[in-house]
Order: sequence, then C-alpha cells, then structure tokens
Amino acid sequence: MERFWKLLKSAPPTAIFGLLVIALYVFVALFAPVLAPYGESEIVGPEFLPRGEEGFILGTDNLGRDMLTRLIYGARNTIGIAFVTTCLAFLIGGVFGLVATTLGGWVDQLLGRMVDVLMAIPTLIFALLILTITGTSIPVLIVVIAVLDSTRVFRLARAVSMNIVVLDFVEAARLRGEGTWWIITREILPNSLPPLVAEFGLRFCFVFLFISALSFLGLGIKPPLADWASMVRDMRTLISFADPTPLLPAGAIALLTVGVNFVVDWFLHKTSGIRDEK
Repeated sequence: MERFWKLLKSAPPTAIFGLLVIALYVFVALFAPVLAPYGESEIVGPEFLPRGEEGFILGTDNLGRDMLTRLIYGARNTIGIAFVTTCLAFLIGGVFGLVATTLGGWVDQLLGRMVDVLMAIPTLIFALLILTITGTSIPVLIVVIAVLDSTRVFRLARAVSMNIVVLDFVEAARLRGEGTWWIITREILPNSLPPLVAEFGLRFCFVFLFISALSFLGLGIKPPLADWASMVRDMRTLISFADPTPLLPAGAIALLTVGVNFVVDWFLHKTSGIRDEK
C-alpha cells in the first residue's frame, strides 16, 4: 500500500484526473440501485420534461423515464458489458497469440492466416451482419465483439512475445524439459505484461465505443436496459430545439474514454523506462 501511494504521488495531474474519473464511474456502476432515485425502466412523468421541472434534475426521456436514473444505470450496463467483452477478447487473443509464437511452424501459420481473414473484413460491417443473423442478446453481443476484437490482441501478443521467445532464458526452459504451458505462463507472459496491460486500456475504450456505435444503430444493448448510446439515439430530436440533454450521455462516454487514455499514457510512460527531465 505504501508503494502504491508513493507511485500515486509521482503521477502527473492527467493521470490523477483519469484515476478519479475511473473510480467515480466504477462507484456509480456498482451502487447504481442505491444512487438512482427511480427504477431503471420506470415511467415517472410526461415525455421530454425539461430539466429541473417537477423534481427531475435532468428531465425525462421520450417515454417519461427519469434521465438521471437512466444515466446512472447506463454506467453499470455500458461499462460492465465493455469490461467483460474486453477481458474475453484478451483471453482469446492473448492465449492464441502466445501459443502461436511458442509453438511456431504450422500452428503459427494457421492461426495467423485465420486472423488475417477476420481482419480483412471491416469490423463494424461484420458485427452488423452476424448480430442481424444471431440476434442481439447480451451474451451474443459479448461473444461476437470479443471474437472480432481478439484479432488485434492476437497480433500484439504475437509481436511482443516474438522478441521474448528467442531469448536465452526461454531456450534454457526448453532444454530443462518444461512444457509449453509452463513456458508461456512463467517465462513469456510475465515479460509481455506491460504492453498487454496498456493495450487492455486502449482495447477497453475501443470496445466501449464500438458497443456504443452498435447501440446507436439499434443492434447493441436493447431496451429496457439503460445504455448511453441508446439514450443519445432516443433523445436526438431535442438537438433540433437547441436542447443539450442528448449531450449528457455522449459526454459520459467521452469523459470515460479520455480518463482511461490518460491512465494508459501514464502507465506506458512508467513501464517504458523513460525518465522525466528535471
């Protein structure tokens, strides 16, 4: 804990800001039922009620649901699904990338060509096609996006581990008779973690924005679940009347993306070995 506080004190203001934003979003996501004044899909008033009227701080949406409540629950749904999807993408792409590098030969070639085929198809178009066929339930949405995004993780994991697998300590482990899984988990993975952890933050942002794009198009998180991109879509008519309410969920998306990127930049700087000039 002392080491953590010492590291935190040396962090730049942008990283502190990013950490505070992430902590705030996680807190809101975890305690959404306690913080929200109403139920997630509860209709509590007239449609498009202006902000501040009848006790509604942010007004109501197109169905008369409280905007503040939907914004709070949107943090739980949007962030939670994006986090699970990113974890699954890293599990798939990271494992296959490290296995491809460690085994090499026809395994590396086969996995590499499969990834090339998936990456050759535009991700959004591919996702729209699959989700149109299979439906847009939450498990299907997570699996589809995770598989498509795992191709990028595979490329990074393979590129990073390619420089590690030829080092002396890996060759020594092979000569000792260690198994493939032992070499991957004990020798290659620990030395590949810094760029993979940084990529996790960036991938989370991409997945987060990708799910938001699908939701805005109507193929992401389905009602009555609250989702920030769906809220923008439902409230977009207010923009014609110079009402900034649709910008609130859009701003929530942008703020989290900026905060995560600040933290990722700081982490990359710390793990790169570059020292600040004094």
